Amino acid sequence: MSSARQMKQDDLLAGTAGYSAKDIEVLEGLEPVRKRPGMYIGGTDERAWHHLFAEVLDNAMDEAVAGYANRIDIKLDADGFLTVVDNGRGIPIDPHPKFPKKSALEVIMTTLHSGGKFSDKAYSTAGGLHGVGISVVNALSELVEVEVARDRTLYRQDFSRGLPLGKLQKVGAAPNRRGTSVRFKPDFQIFGDKLRWRPQRLFQMARSKAYLFRGVEVRWSCDPELLPEDSKVPAEAVLSYPNGLADQLTEVFGDKSTITETPFTGLVDMGAEGKVEWAIAWTQAGFGEADGFARSYCNTIPTPEGGTHEAGFRSAITKGIRNFGDLTGNKKAAEVTAEDVMGHSGLLLSVFIRGPEFVGQTKDKLSSTHAFRLVENAVRDHFDHWLAGSPKEANKLLGWAIDRADERAKRRKAKEISRKSATKKLRLPGKLADCSAKGPEGTELFLVEGDSAGGSAKQARNRETQAILPLRGKILNVESASDDKLMGNQELADLSLALGTELGRKFNIDDLRYERIIIMTDADVDGAHIAALLITFFYRLTPGLIESGRLYLALPPLFKLSNKGNIHYAMDDADRARIMKEHFKGNQKVEMTRFKGLGEMNPAQLKETTMNPSSRTLARVTLPAAMDDLEINPADLINTLMGKKAELRFRFIQENAAFVEELDI
Repeated sequence: MSSARQMKQDDLLAGTAGYSAKDIEVLEGLEPVRKRPGMYIGGTDERAWHHLFAEVLDNAMDEAVAGYANRIDIKLDADGFLTVVDNGRGIPIDPHPKFPKKSALEVIMTTLHSGGKFSDKAYSTAGGLHGVGISVVNALSELVEVEVARDRTLYRQDFSRGLPLGKLQKVGAAPNRRGTSVRFKPDFQIFGDKLRWRPQRLFQMARSKAYLFRGVEVRWSCDPELLPEDSKVPAEAVLSYPNGLADQLTEVFGDKSTITETPFTGLVDMGAEGKVEWAIAWTQAGFGEADGFARSYCNTIPTPEGGTHEAGFRSAITKGIRNFGDLTGNKKAAEVTAEDVMGHSGLLLSVFIRGPEFVGQTKDKLSSTHAFRLVENAVRDHFDHWLAGSPKEANKLLGWAIDRADERAKRRKAKEISRKSATKKLRLPGKLADCSAKGPEGTELFLVEGDSAGGSAKQARNRETQAILPLRGKILNVESASDDKLMGNQELADLSLALGTELGRKFNIDDLRYERIIIMTDADVDGAHIAALLITFFYRLTPGLIESGRLYLALPPLFKLSNKGNIHYAMDDADRARIMKEHFKGNQKVEMTRFKGLGEMNPAQLKETTMNPSSRTLARVTLPAAMDDLEINPADLINTLMGKKAELRFRFIQENAAFVEELDI
């Protein structure tokens, strides 16, 4: 054996000697939360600091929404401690069946994924669903003091940085008290010593909760020392709003003039299916935001990134205004889009549903598919009656929306000249089935996996606004390819021609020939890989396109369920189970088809489920400014996952993969 090879083997053996079982970390209890707080509260900044309050307040609100509490007290002390008290049932204090030496209170406070909201036995609708909220607060606080009044007795237990400071103590009799009190202070070891509670932010969060549930009274108290002289936040206040979101909308609008004399408000309780409340008004002037605002909530949880409930509301309003125009003989109403009728509007929307699904633990976006239909059905009927009940006001709103549509058309026509001249010079790829619209407004380019799916898509499309570009398998990985390979790749060249713009530094988003780019691949591993390669392409070679919100993923269904003409499509196994329960009786024989790929759908099915804007579901591709939970920015993350160095991917998986305690194969 050569000396060089022997030295290399010796080096490898020496390296393994430094890596043994003692180097494997096992995080127990709440240690994972303290190790990676960003995975649970989105970071360690001011927003995350105040998110701790949101978690505690949400628990109190869940008691109120469930009908067990009607008062919540919030107190901010000068020493930085924040207290939230409700008069609900109180956290259970009896021994837990699985941990008989611990009270249920201690289990809830010190164990991830423990709580009473996984089923609907204790709560029919709740904001907390994963059983991590209060335990995360405990893990990230230097001190948490919990008092529980149950059965006329007061109990107390203190915690620090996720660990109990002693056993549950019986304090004494509490004949006139019930509920839970949580007093806590965030940990400077996690958040640093510069962050402090902002009374204005806390007060706004508390007031929003009071608006969202009419049956609760929120009592606010803040030490005057924490309030500046010019502060608009009161030291004490009682927050109670009998008209709910309508009261909040009145406060937000103030004396601003609106298109209609009265806002469109409503509350629909559909029993077990859910509850929807809304308030919206329209104005010529903005609110400091160019396109108005939309504030939505699910089970009192704010959803700043919107979601399916907002999409359902937009659909109901758009269809309603078009229908009113059709009934009154105004043909121009058909040209009104959701952007026209929702622009410069102020929307407040709240839904209560069982088992909501959110994007991420911080619940910024609602993803429950049934929320769309729930809101659309609840709002549409009331909106039709609201318009019909005041034709004069309805005509004002319709005229305003049509004016906005006309303005949009003028902007589109202004771009058509440049588009026409560009098209004449443009050599489009032969396999592109282009749309007939002359401007980019309202147009879509579908990037489809394979010729088979491409053929179905071409038959299913709207020829005026939807273009189809079939792709042959997996495109080049632009993250690991050399410049020569990029320049010589035909698939990327065709894609560039179809987009109508050069790539890289010469990319100009204003030259794009389409308003939306939609990636449409099979719902399998290969399809996900192709989608990842395309997203990497757009991130690296079309700078600004993703940030502009113009890149989407189509979400085709996995299943077709049918029985005697009763046909439904399911996105996944959970959606299939829901549809089976809601739309088919137990003794019905249901024919189920699982789509292995887009090519297995006939054009009518593909149009109905995936391409028709009125019935499809799209996922917008977005990029966060920074990925605090992974301590890596998007550019570095893409390089890690898609670049040449396999060892970086391996290290990333090791550091970020979830640990599986039990595996049943």
